[in-house]
Amino acid sequence: MSDNASLTRSAAYASIATALFLAAIKLWATARTGSTAMLGSLADTALDLVASIATLIGVTIAAQPPDKKHRFGHGKAESLAAMFQVILIALSAAGIGFRAILALIEGQRTTAAQEGIAVSLVAIVATLALLAWQRHVVRKTASVAIKADHVHYQSDLLLNLAVIAALVADQMLGIPGADPLFGLAIAGWLLWGAWGTAREAVDHLMDREWPEDKRRKLVELAAKHPELESLHDLRTRTSGTRDFVQFHVDLPGDMTVAQAHDIIERVEADLESHFPNTDLLIHIDPEGHVDEPGNPLQEADEFDKLEDE
Repeated sequence: MSDNASLTRSAAYASIATALFLAAIKLWATARTGSTAMLGSLADTALDLVASIATLIGVTIAAQPPDKKHRFGHGKAESLAAMFQVILIALSAAGIGFRAILALIEGQRTTAAQEGIAVSLVAIVATLALLAWQRHVVRKTASVAIKADHVHYQSDLLLNLAVIAALVADQMLGIPGADPLFGLAIAGWLLWGAWGTAREAVDHLMDREWPEDKRRKLVELAAKHPELESLHDLRTRTSGTRDFVQFHVDLPGDMTVAQAHDIIERVEADLESHFPNTDLLIHIDPEGHVDEPGNPLQEADEFDKLEDE
């Protein structure tokens, strides 16, 4: 198993363990306080548990090597796991919002604020520890599934703070309706986080191009090899923790296959040293070759773009 696969699996296991612990203490606190905000936090944690299990499945499948039926690997399993999480978050937010509206109408109040606040503080400490490990894993692997899970637990951190604020406002400050209003705010925050996660997952599933600064860096590195001419038809995408790049370059028509192969091998080794976990496909065109017109994906010379800038 690769280092990236080990890291993503460790983050998934840590998420599951944290969710189990948080769900247990929040279930007790919800029963003690009757807080809509605490109920919302419990529902979010329960869905975090399901989502973390889905993340573990996704990163495990994504770590499998390419096979005859999946020659580009299984990286998109991470994006599918992230989309599953988005659906769960949206359902959770809808349920919390509905429960909060009912609580507003019925004028529901909370009890046992001290116990609820204590549980929320414990949950904050546990969540902070998990977030620190997830950030480390995301920096090392760029895993979209772990990143989606990270969004969940960031929201859980804010949820716990919101629960504390709701209990203080409702019981200690005597502000009517504070608890369900915080519940509505929590539902809105969950939907906002789901939207951001969905956009990134869809970008991966739809093979969206790299950000422009990342594409530019690759072209600048390729331009340092004087043997290459006219880098064009550059295409990039990301699938799970792997990147895929393909482009065309011009080489002299009288160059032997062995000479051209040696040049491309050096270029690939250099680019892969700067872009690890990347699959490169470089197509060689004879110098002066012009593609047939009408190809909507045909791109201009990337080296010329650098010079123009």
